[in-house]
Amino acid sequence: MSSYIYISKNVDYKASARRPTRVSLWKSQGFPLFGIGNIVVWRYILEIFVKGLILAPVVRARNVWKSFRSGWFRGTRNEVLRGIDLDIEEGRIFGILGPNGAGKTTFLSILSTLLLPDRGQVEVLGMDVLRGGHGVRQRINISSGNANFLWSLTVRENLTFYGMLYGLGGADRKERVDEAIALFELGNCEKTSFDKLSTGMKQRLALAKSMLNAPEILFLDEPTVGLDPQVSLKIREQIRDIQREKGFTIVLTTHNMAEAEYLCDRIAFLKEGRILTVGTANDLKRNIRLGDVITVVYEGILRSIQLKGLPGVIDSCLSDGRCQFVVDSAQKRMSAILHGLWRAGVIVREVRTSETNLEEVFLEFSK
Repeated sequence: MSSYIYISKNVDYKASARRPTRVSLWKSQGFPLFGIGNIVVWRYILEIFVKGLILAPVVRARNVWKSFRSGWFRGTRNEVLRGIDLDIEEGRIFGILGPNGAGKTTFLSILSTLLLPDRGQVEVLGMDVLRGGHGVRQRINISSGNANFLWSLTVRENLTFYGMLYGLGGADRKERVDEAIALFELGNCEKTSFDKLSTGMKQRLALAKSMLNAPEILFLDEPTVGLDPQVSLKIREQIRDIQREKGFTIVLTTHNMAEAEYLCDRIAFLKEGRILTVGTANDLKRNIRLGDVITVVYEGILRSIQLKGLPGVIDSCLSDGRCQFVVDSAQKRMSAILHGLWRAGVIVREVRTSETNLEEVFLEFSK
């Protein structure tokens, strides 16, 4: 006697396993999956499979180490990465921050299969980068802040050349090149050779090239390094807008705090080859208790002892006619602080609030 596996809220799977019976496909309240005897075992396998699809990160690194030797013969071993553990979820912009020499570019090179780790495990899109590097490279792309292309070729010729390297052919390649030129607003200079492009246009070309193979993960290594503020802002806006439109994952390295705060959903701080912490920008600010700042300009006499005991105040600084409070949340503590100043008998003339920026968090973690 055979039985059928099907999903239904009203099915007693244990009872079905004890007394396997044939379930009518038309009368069942669920839907059939397989004609097989052991319902409980296959239900367990199905649950594991579904959970794996839902929960598996697109990038998974475990205990990743990397070192380089310098000097002749044995030389000196320099440990660049020291036991990195990191998960990156799908559809996010994930930032890896750290000072120069922290190991950001080395780690990104390992994730993008350009370097191999000394030891540890790295999976990208469910594939081991050591054994399945070719399969990974077909589904990712990378762009560096120091763009370098064939200098004598025009913008369109360079994109066409890379399209050929990615295995695109005929009408599909032309369509992808046209789309990339339009996406990054390169139409006015598509016939200009690379050596005559401005630095900002070279960087746009690098980003356009990285989109030709429709990557599922895009790795960006300091995408706005060396650009002036106006061009940097334009590049950031393009990166954010394209990611929202396409929905793919971006992993970027930077030591530009404004860039990370503007773009990244989550951030990892890397220092001396180790990840110190991972979280959103707001999480990181709360974790190191830098807090928000409330600045009050007042008239009257105020003593520091009168400020003690105010709720949520981490620190305070008193000077002539001005008082500055560092609080856990400006929105929550504003009314209590103003009430405390009123009780102290001073007249409040001006109130300003400001949030801790990511640069202050970075400096705190870099100590």
